[in-house]
Amino acid sequence: MNKSTTYLGQHILSQILSLCPKNELAPIFIKLRSDYKAKRLKSWEHFATMMFSVLAGCTSLRETCMGLEAYEGKLNHVNIQEVPPRSTLSDANKRRSSLVFQEVFNHLNGKYKGAISDSTLPKSVLSKLFLVDSTVFSLFKAILKTTGRHSANGKKKGGIKKNTMLDGATLMPVLVQFNAAADNDQQFLQYIKLPKGSFLTFDKGYNNYVQFAAFTASGVYFITRQKDNAIYTSISERILTDKTPAAVLKEETIEQHYKDAEGKTHTLQLRRIAWWDADGNRVYEFITNNFELEAQVIADIYRYRWRIELFFKKLKQNFPLHYFLGDNQNAIEIQIWCSLIALLLLSHIHYQNKSKMAFSNMVSILRMHLPNYISIKELLALHNKKRSRNKDNKPDTGNLFD
Repeated sequence: MNKSTTYLGQHILSQILSLCPKNELAPIFIKLRSDYKAKRLKSWEHFATMMFSVLAGCTSLRETCMGLEAYEGKLNHVNIQEVPPRSTLSDANKRRSSLVFQEVFNHLNGKYKGAISDSTLPKSVLSKLFLVDSTVFSLFKAILKTTGRHSANGKKKGGIKKNTMLDGATLMPVLVQFNAAADNDQQFLQYIKLPKGSFLTFDKGYNNYVQFAAFTASGVYFITRQKDNAIYTSISERILTDKTPAAVLKEETIEQHYKDAEGKTHTLQLRRIAWWDADGNRVYEFITNNFELEAQVIADIYRYRWRIELFFKKLKQNFPLHYFLGDNQNAIEIQIWCSLIALLLLSHIHYQNKSKMAFSNMVSILRMHLPNYISIKELLALHNKKRSRNKDNKPDTGNLFD
């Protein structure tokens, strides 16, 4: 008898979905009445089917349904009685609100706030820091208005924009909103409600002085870059001392004039820092409503904003969203939410198992073994052992590059 502990009674898909058990998500389905008038495909079966589609990298409804059919008697492990027909899955993606999947993500995100950040930022700042940015997913037809020039034939593809706010400590989304690619990023700021003392950083595409005044009034600090065409008045300039970082070229208090929705003119005082980036050989001009943090910390906070770009890269590389299973906004949002859930669950698995495997490699291996009865924990531990053994037993060849 094979006594190996590598194999167990649940396939990998079942092990991943065990992190979000059916009875735990049932209250969400009941609260949102997501099974109301649903005769064939209930909320859990819909969720499990879409999670399989995302994890397996399916590019169509046909691939999704045929892939599940190949599981035959293995579907009972994920509480699916039968594979839904393509038409039924298509109707569910169109009619069942994407809000259901958003609530599932919010619940799981609260449960698996995972990754410990390796930032050098002060803990008092990092624990209250939030990062904002957006990314666009191109669509195969003009479902939503997109930006840019028309092609030679006069047609344009659609595009859906995902505005995201990440928790700086966990690097996981706490606020996501979908809209047309052509919509201005600034609109997203009005939906941000943070407690007093929070820090918020974003690029200059979000600059909106009316919203900056609202943040200041509510005690929320923001850090961003000044627009090149900004017109302002310098009020006072700080004296640079020997303790001031050499990268600080200028630090001053400025007065920014802006108009509200009614056309009335207002004034807002901001702190402006001209920062020399030796690596990029360029000057960055930061503006913030925080007058207490050191200039170095302000620059580090904005540099930390790059983590949200890495988050988008991680999402798009491991769960490619080039093909959508529906031609309507609701279906597209459902697929993106499921991709975020998959990213969250696999990030949790990667972190909890202290895996030395690259995250993208882990996703690829698990994707290949989804129907196999292999322990994820043992699979990742085996890789760690092999890597450690190879490192310890590496022969000395005398080659400088070995």
